[in-house]
Amino acid sequence: MLGLLESVERDQAQSQRRLAADLGIALGLVNTYLKRCINKGLVKVRQAPARRYAYYLTPQGFAEKSRLTVNYLTASLSFFRQAKTECIEIFETARRRGYSRVVLAGRSGLAEIAIICAIDCGMEIIAVVDSGSKATHFVGVPLAKSFDTVKQPFDAVVVTDLENALANWGAAKAHIGSDRIFVPPLLRISTNQQDI
Repeated sequence: MLGLLESVERDQAQSQRRLAADLGIALGLVNTYLKRCINKGLVKVRQAPARRYAYYLTPQGFAEKSRLTVNYLTASLSFFRQAKTECIEIFETARRRGYSRVVLAGRSGLAEIAIICAIDCGMEIIAVVDSGSKATHFVGVPLAKSFDTVKQPFDAVVVTDLENALANWGAAKAHIGSDRIFVPPLLRISTNQQDI
């Protein structure tokens, strides 16, 4: 919803097809959201030349966009604080166990936070394992397609994938065993699931 309101504010003359492309969602979903916004009084629509429509934010639409932005930023800041705290705790535990060279399992915002925390904790991030990545580096750290393709030896793995955490945990377990894998609690992987 926030993305739609921002797109309408940025360019009122956009077609629904262009809005869908900008937001990365289906055209039918854009149509549904626009109808919902119009019914709520957040967006007004006017016919433009050549069977097109122009969409405008109403004052209520601007207020809703502001509210959604504040909610998004609050949630993002809360996520950052929790992730930072958990990553620091993980790296301190890893250091007490004698680990200093770590691989991150999953390219994500959590991986970015872990990389920043590793610097502060004196840990070395050897690589980020992400099977779907076409890039060679992520935030200055080498990317690897699998644990087998990591070029340097490492002591432990921190799961940082926000979408497929359990699958990444399983891949790491197959490579180094479960005792050297760390999972931030915010990923909510239960011990029972990990032992499967």
